[in-house]
Parts: sequence; C-alpha cells; structure tokens
Amino acid sequence: MKRSSTVAFIHAHPDDEALFSGGTIARYSNEGRRTLLVTCTDGRGGLDDRAAAGNSPRHHSDWTRVTRAGELAQSVVTLQVSRHVTLGYRDSGMSGWPMSEHPDAFVNCDAEAVARSLAALLDEEAAAVVVTYDENGYYGHPDHIRAHEVTRRAVQLSSSVQRLFYPVTPAAVLRQFIPAARAAAVSLPLWVLDAGEGVANDEIDATIDASAFTAIKQRSIAAHASQVDNADLVTMDDELFRLLFGHEYYVLGWSREPTLGSLDDLCGGLT
Repeated sequence: MKRSSTVAFIHAHPDDEALFSGGTIARYSNEGRRTLLVTCTDGRGGLDDRAAAGNSPRHHSDWTRVTRAGELAQSVVTLQVSRHVTLGYRDSGMSGWPMSEHPDAFVNCDAEAVARSLAALLDEEAAAVVVTYDENGYYGHPDHIRAHEVTRRAVQLSSSVQRLFYPVTPAAVLRQFIPAARAAAVSLPLWVLDAGEGVANDEIDATIDASAFTAIKQRSIAAHASQVDNADLVTMDDELFRLLFGHEYYVLGWSREPTLGSLDDLCGGLT
C-alpha cells in the first residue's frame, strides 16, 4: 500500500475524534499518512455554558453548537488531520431526549443516502482503512450507533476500503484504570463508566502504540473545554493518562480480504 493512502475516521460528535482515536490520528499524521476525519453531527446536545445537558428544558443548544464547532476546529489542527468533513446533522442526544425527534437529527437521517455519500467521499480519498464505532456505538449512544450503521454500509459500497475497525478498551485496562482513577479522585465521564467491562485481550485485532503522542491527544481533548465531564482526563497525572490512552485498541469489523494474526498497524499487510 502506498504511504499516502488515507485512513478515515468516522465520528459522531465533536470530541469523539480526540477521545476514541486521537492517538492513532496523531501517529498516522506524524508518519505522513493522509488522514480523513468525518464528524456526523453538530454536537448541540453536549454540555452548555452552564454545564447543562441537552435534555435540559433551558439548554443553550445554539451556544453549544457554535462553541463546539470552534473547539473541533482546534482539535483538528492539534491532531494535524489532513482533511475534515462535517455532515451537518443535528445531535440526536441520548435515547428518549426530545431533540431526537427533530427531523434533522442524525438518527432520523436517510441512512442509505448518507452511506452512498460517505462511500463516494471514501473513494475520492482512496481510503483503505476506516475507523468507526461497533454496533453498540462503544457505549450505546444513538448517534454512535447510527454512525456505525451508515459507515458499515458505506464501506460495502466503496471500492477503495479494505478494512473497517472499531475502537475498544481491553477489560484488563479498565480493571487497572478505574480503581486507580477513583483512588486519585478523578471524575470519570459516562463514556468510560458505561463502556461495560471491556473486551478480552484475545478479541483485540490491532494495538496501536500511541505512547509518543499522549501529549497531543491530551491537548486534543483539552481543546473541547466546554465538555467539562472530560475535564479530569486533561488534568490527571501522566501515568494514569498513559494507562488509559497510551495504546489504542481495535477490533476488525470487516475486511475485503482475510487477515492473519494480530496487527500493530491498522494498515499492516495491505499492498
């Protein structure tokens, strides 16, 4: 595979690129590989200027949308993303939130139409590898699940994509990190606490060593300062941060050709 071949990251909201794959993006960008980031929604359901969530009756959704757009732009620069595309759908919020009923919410999109547009973008970029969430959206967020659905269909329609990966966290890492974080009085966000028990080591298909890029990943998370539920991830000590984020782990969700063995590179073995 040519060194310039693109790795695409399909994420639901501003800050997901930092949290779930920031180390991998930073590593590939640093190595000179082209990276594409697609952000599906405007993130308006996130925490507003009073730290109120999107289901609050007086939530400042416009402030949140505008603020998060600026934060995302800063994160993109920090990670040195080659190209960033926003799909422009409204954040759907969590299950049962009123905002999920809006016709422009991502969960209500025409999934086939989005998949076809996304496939065209992937082929335009000659993307060989795609990263998005698994069928549970990592922790059950409806927009993450929708991102999985449209991406899964898009890679099947694409002529360039060879592999689809899902970010996961090993059970062994969570068993170490969560007690250590609690002992250090670190407040953990729901995406960590609701992620379940993690996956067994033998289920992991690729491990990306991002230890040289943890400072970049931490700055990328810090760029999303309005989302204060992640604030302690930015300020916790280096040892704890490396424990959770020093490596990023992936399960192979789809491949055009059979793959053999574990990988330390999502593009490993492709010709």
